[in-house]
Amino acid sequence: MPKIHGTNLLDNTCPLWEWSLPDISDKINHVYRITINKGKEKQLERHHPWVFTGAIGKVEGDEKSASWALVSRYDGAFLAKGWYDEKSHIILHLLSWDYKENLDEKWIERKVRESIERRRDFFLPSSPANAFRVIHGEADFLPGIVADIYARTVRVVISSRFGNTFAEVIAKTLCDALHPDYIALYADPNYAKSEGIKEKERIFVGGKEVFDFVEKNVTIKENGIWYEIEGGKGQKSGFYLDQRDNRCVVEEFSYKAKALDVCSFTGSFTMHMLKGGASSVKAIDSSESALRHLIYQVHLNENKGTLPPGSREKVEILPGDAFDLLRKENDNSYDMVVLDPPKLAKTKGQLQNAIKAYKDINLNAMRKVRKGGILVTFSCSGSLSREDFKMILSWCAKDLGYEVQILKTLSQGEDHPVRLSFPESEYLKGFVLRILK
Repeated sequence: MPKIHGTNLLDNTCPLWEWSLPDISDKINHVYRITINKGKEKQLERHHPWVFTGAIGKVEGDEKSASWALVSRYDGAFLAKGWYDEKSHIILHLLSWDYKENLDEKWIERKVRESIERRRDFFLPSSPANAFRVIHGEADFLPGIVADIYARTVRVVISSRFGNTFAEVIAKTLCDALHPDYIALYADPNYAKSEGIKEKERIFVGGKEVFDFVEKNVTIKENGIWYEIEGGKGQKSGFYLDQRDNRCVVEEFSYKAKALDVCSFTGSFTMHMLKGGASSVKAIDSSESALRHLIYQVHLNENKGTLPPGSREKVEILPGDAFDLLRKENDNSYDMVVLDPPKLAKTKGQLQNAIKAYKDINLNAMRKVRKGGILVTFSCSGSLSREDFKMILSWCAKDLGYEVQILKTLSQGEDHPVRLSFPESEYLKGFVLRILK
């Protein structure tokens, strides 16, 4: 078991309005001085970490490269400290609202260790899984950085220029704190182009980068199910760790159900439906290789005795576009449908089109459920609020003339915490619905 060292968060006892820019100019290793436009400061004073170009009134500094920044309100009063990078799609990340706190690599190291320390319960023998998240981006005060433990390995996904700048510091700190066999670090393909960072995978062993290293598959266990995670492949960091608790919920409703797993990926929901006693499961995904891996994992668990005998014969796989394939399924033919589509709105600008897509796929999913059956549906788009997602589902029910009950409200696991000052960190929203028709 890794030995974790943590430090307490610093105390911030000084009201913002008692400090002006000159008073604290010697308290930070800053290069830029940035002034926020009047009327744009309120959300930032509530500790929201993102600042876009339109909120910035003035930038003072001779450096042309990204660096630390001292941020003030329009009236010169201290606001926060952060990281300024004009090449990033988020031009300024606010990191600390403590006027005493100095931002440097030591600060990053401390935030990594504090983030690990907050997951101490996951390192205990009683933990339900040996795979979990130890850094959750802005929710852990480290923008655009996630780190997931898979047994004796760690995978780090970078989605910001800030994270890319301090990749070596993050990798070394994780190595020192956790002593994994290796760390795999790579850029999130959804953001690499917009952030101007290379997608090349980097491997660190003992805190040092190594080359010509071939990753092996890693086997993990979660809530009694075994999964083999392919090295250097897969969505997110290789597995949807955020759905850990929700998979158990799905299992509760699966007994004797004829089930449909839409956007199944490598089949974690399928495994739990089989474990829960489903009579059959049809898995749909755009990736044929993911579906083949699903079948392999059914065999793996049947051989280990964690799935009932004959589970493989209960599974049918269907590769292709989930929207089209779902539409072609017969109405009123399933006792249970699980719908877990990929992120349909990566930015707020994509939200309106995403709303139409969420309505389309959920409306069709409701049609496929028999009267009194179950639909478990998710959205992982951070820009779509839980209330808006619920509204979309109500539109579907209204258009179909159905009565629908919410049985359970679902979210991401506790290792993916939601930071109240950063609502976007609550990206995973889900509902267990009974379709009364």
